[in-house]
Amino acid sequence: MTLDILPESIARDGESAIVITWTDGQVSRLTARELRQACPCATCREKKRADEKADEEPSMPLTLPVLKAEEARPLTITSMKPVGSYAYNIAFSDGHSSGLYPMKMLYELGR
Repeated sequence: MTLDILPESIARDGESAIVITWTDGQVSRLTARELRQACPCATCREKKRADEKADEEPSMPLTLPVLKAEEARPLTITSMKPVGSYAYNIAFSDGHSSGLYPMKMLYELGR
């Protein structure tokens, strides 16, 4: 992606997805679940590393996670705010809102 490819429009697709039309003609449909799983924030990166480590060490006891009420509901995007001209901050219905999604990342996720 070159720096001149930017979102032309961003629209909701129901409660659980967004559609981004890019200036090069690409149209990306990204679900809240896809975006949440790809969250680039430090907390999510550390959690992914811990999960990978747990997968490598099968001797660890398996425990079931305790879900908060907001985590048990269907995941939705509650807001999107531009951060300069290079990223979006996306907030989710599970309360998570610390991820900054660079334009390049959004573009690549939509391919």
